[in-house]
Amino acid sequence: MPSPLAGLKVLDFTTLLPGPYATMLLADMGAEVIRVEALNRPDMLRLLPPMVEAGMSAAHATINRNKQSIALDLKRPEAVEIIRRLVESHDIVIEQFRPGVMQRLGLDYASLKAINPALIYCSITGYGQNGPMKDRAGHDINYLALSGLASYSGNRETGPGLHAVQIADIAGGSHHAVMGILAAVIQRHSSGQGQHIDISMLDGAIALNTMAGAGFLADGRTPEAERELLNGGSFYGYYRTRDGRWFSVGSLEPQFAEGFFRAIGQPGWLSRVADVSPEQQQRLRNDIQARFAKNTFEEWRMIFEPLDLCVEPVLMLSETTCHQHSQARDLIVDVPDSSGKPQAQLACPIQFSSAPLQYERTGVMPGTDTYDVLHALGLDQQAIDQLVDKGIAGR
Repeated sequence: MPSPLAGLKVLDFTTLLPGPYATMLLADMGAEVIRVEALNRPDMLRLLPPMVEAGMSAAHATINRNKQSIALDLKRPEAVEIIRRLVESHDIVIEQFRPGVMQRLGLDYASLKAINPALIYCSITGYGQNGPMKDRAGHDINYLALSGLASYSGNRETGPGLHAVQIADIAGGSHHAVMGILAAVIQRHSSGQGQHIDISMLDGAIALNTMAGAGFLADGRTPEAERELLNGGSFYGYYRTRDGRWFSVGSLEPQFAEGFFRAIGQPGWLSRVADVSPEQQQRLRNDIQARFAKNTFEEWRMIFEPLDLCVEPVLMLSETTCHQHSQARDLIVDVPDSSGKPQAQLACPIQFSSAPLQYERTGVMPGTDTYDVLHALGLDQQAIDQLVDKGIAGR
């Protein structure tokens, strides 16, 4: 059976993480993605060590897998005309420039809709296409700060903590972009019309305040760091072992809490859970920490592994990738690079029962597919060579 998104054709004008991660998901699910890259402005993600080949980082090779790449100077009218011709046969455009950039190039939604009324056009920005901050620069940390999420994360004494992954970029931007695009594809089946999708990473981050936001809007109480059920205001949290490793404890439900306190040899502490005052909960956390500090990571692992109590070890990434569950779920895949050599990558997390995902190749160097794409568009070798010689296209 064909891949779920087989037949969908995407033009990808994005760089760094939010847009490329979104189009990686689309490509993993079978969409045909052409990545449109600048001739003289390299994507900085290509340069982030470690490198898997000259000019190609492991991160870039992963999130740009299964995509073709053409290199064009979009400031040249000939390059813009190539895009306009490609739009005639493509379903989706996804771009990540600041508002107004694509309009100046003549590649905004209104211009391309006139060519292809069924076109779905997705813009990913930090602050959206309108509003007083629409032209402001930002990064993941800034969106989390403005969203309110950072205010009740981290520690009361040391402040908000830095996250190891880009929550606003991926959960706020990439995932919402894919959801919006696929919803627009479904709507197009009945309407025959495309539309412009405006994705703001700040908007997406604000929406992640699901439970705390609902509570605030209901009673006006502002959530605080280490004062809520899941952010340090209860015994739910991380505890350090004698040898410096960590365990996660999420045993909130009564049956899990009872089993947890029994497993650490303190069944009487269960009664202390009912006193939700910050002072009493801090004392309970301190006592649990002191108990965890008496045993090594491996000793606690042996205790909790056979028990179903929402208690799990904090694994290093090296342990996660070789964990029996990760292997059983095929979460590490081999993807051939440009020479055909298999490169280990994290798999797409979406699994389909009747359409196994295909991993055809890793990300490629800019312009790798310029000739093939332009030839399919009807240009002959001489015409393509002229575009390359004039610095309009690259390969």
